[in-house]
Amino acid sequence: MSESFKITDQLAGVYDKQYSEESRQWRELGAKGKAENILEIAKGMSFKNVLDVGSGDGSVLAYLDSKKFNSNMYSVDISSSGVEEIKKRNIPSLKEVTCYDGFHIPYPDNHFDLTICSHVIEHVEFPRLLLREIKRVSKYQILEVPIDFSLNVDKKVEHFLAYGHINIYSPQTFRFLIKTEGFEIIKDLKAVYTNELLNFLYRKKWIKRIKQKTLFAIWKCIPFLMNVKPSTITVLSKKTDKGLEIF
Repeated sequence: MSESFKITDQLAGVYDKQYSEESRQWRELGAKGKAENILEIAKGMSFKNVLDVGSGDGSVLAYLDSKKFNSNMYSVDISSSGVEEIKKRNIPSLKEVTCYDGFHIPYPDNHFDLTICSHVIEHVEFPRLLLREIKRVSKYQILEVPIDFSLNVDKKVEHFLAYGHINIYSPQTFRFLIKTEGFEIIKDLKAVYTNELLNFLYRKKWIKRIKQKTLFAIWKCIPFLMNVKPSTITVLSKKTDKGLEIF
């Protein structure tokens, strides 16, 4: 990967200061759902060592550790404040946590059996470059993004930028991105946000909370709807010798 790439200074500054006690409850609730998706899609598989790319404050890592997911976990993140939060957790299975530049994962080719990248790709400026680095260092991958796409998504720019979402996906466009970068998709998992997260999001809007829970209950019963507009998609993939090819 070219050494000329680096994260935009403004984005780097935002993420470097992102992690504080004020948003801890939100992060912990979100982490549970993300980790449960990882555990579900990796069920029946085992990995010698696992890298988590974009670990944030380590909430997902801590939950995976509590479920004995793997005894050899590694972490990289662009945020120095996030790295410090991870270190404070003293996660038993975490062997190393490193602050990196967002582009060059500081490990050799094929160093990891599995790389996890959960709710990161929607934030990065050059998602294909990140995917190529993930592919370089790992044999298998678990990739998850929120499904933000809708027909009027262009009218919600400020809303998504407030969350740092600069890439918008549907299940189909996310699978397309992964396949065109030379990953073989083994399976995917589509899910809706947990009741615990909805209770927190709409804690002061009980009517909207009930409405959203009802919609999700209906959604989960109809495969077509889950394939079109779930809350998240989690993909288990493995690397191939192929890269981006234009025919």
